[in-house]
Amino acid sequence: MTIVHTEGESNRAPARQEWNARQHHAPTHELLRRDADAFLHQSLSSPCVSTIAKAEGIWIEDLAGRRYMDFHGNSVHHIGYAHPRLVAAIKQQLDDLSFAPRRFACEPAVELAEKLARLAPGDLSKVLFTTGGSDAIEVALKVARAATGRFKTLSFWDAFHGAGFGAASVGGEATFRSQIAGPLVTGAEHVAPWASRNCAYGHDCLEASARACANMISFVLGREGDFAAVVAEPMRATPLVPAPGFWKAVREACDRHGTLLIFDEIPTGLGKTGKFFSHEHDGVVPDLLVLGKSLGGGILPIASVVARRDLDVAGDYAIGHYTHEKNPVTARAALTTIGIIEDEGLVERAAELGGYAMARLSQTMARSPHFGEVRGRGLMMGVELVTDIDSYAPARELAERVYYRCLEEGLSFKISAGNVLTLSPPLVIERQDLDRALAIVERAVMAG
Repeated sequence: MTIVHTEGESNRAPARQEWNARQHHAPTHELLRRDADAFLHQSLSSPCVSTIAKAEGIWIEDLAGRRYMDFHGNSVHHIGYAHPRLVAAIKQQLDDLSFAPRRFACEPAVELAEKLARLAPGDLSKVLFTTGGSDAIEVALKVARAATGRFKTLSFWDAFHGAGFGAASVGGEATFRSQIAGPLVTGAEHVAPWASRNCAYGHDCLEASARACANMISFVLGREGDFAAVVAEPMRATPLVPAPGFWKAVREACDRHGTLLIFDEIPTGLGKTGKFFSHEHDGVVPDLLVLGKSLGGGILPIASVVARRDLDVAGDYAIGHYTHEKNPVTARAALTTIGIIEDEGLVERAAELGGYAMARLSQTMARSPHFGEVRGRGLMMGVELVTDIDSYAPARELAERVYYRCLEEGLSFKISAGNVLTLSPPLVIERQDLDRALAIVERAVMAG
């Protein structure tokens, strides 16, 4: 069986081989060789596409001195790389208190938990930290099991929630859950997601697809009546924006069947979509909220679960228990990152620049026969490439070519779902740099 990897651009495609053949910098080749020799190989990261020697603001720079605007950044770089205020705060915290065993309270960790509780909607006010989003998803699953006495989950095919066994089980992306990964966690059920075209429910309209998807979720929850949680990204990071009313219908179905709603905002939270939390666009409050990636400001790893206060029911069990659960340095990084987002108005900036960028892309890309649609919220945008507009078949090889053309011109991003150019710049990007990046994408797609 051949697995089609859709989570990112392939590292073994013909376009990658052509890219490699054009690289003649000896130190780059040597570091890539050492990397391939030292690390266990895995899809989507081995072999590496290039090297990195510096990261600052919206830019990354390789050993050969070539600079790239980073519109991927593993979704950690909301405030740009090496933000001076964040670097200074981390240095100061290292001097003040560099570590705290998890059974001892420390001021930065408590302050961060209190801050997230104030920011989160409704009664989401009980917090637990982990060092990564995958672990935070699994904490949320344990809380859901403890609170409901059930173990089943419902999530979407093709969704990504992390690489651990529990997170990969509720995820639906083949690269992380097929063949060597199995058997996975029992009770992880899936439904097809909504889509504006080529919908699994037989629709070519976002609203009709969303209605069918919400009806299917309601049907599955009621069919057996023993689901602990629905786990989903409020806006899928491919990106796929839900139709108006979709999440309200799912929220109502969860309430009818005693099922908790877990929102994974690991890539989309903290202002990326033009709201501080992505789910604010849809007027729905989850029971548990999972944050990560950009929470550490693009420097340190930290993730968080924020739960309803009445879900604090597992005090006799270990549901996280991570060594760096209350690390004062990672907590200080997260507090400072949130402060930067608030003080620099980055949520509002994402909304303004994102609206401008999607309007520009929609206007110019419509001239290409390979343009499917532009979609997204704020500064998380997707350009879907198709072989032709009538069949709407995914143009995966074209997407790969476009990616490497853009890389040649100094722009890095991620391909999602095999054919969606996912553009996710830092929220601190200047308008002229955004325009420059969009022009690179436009030229690459127009070249066919």
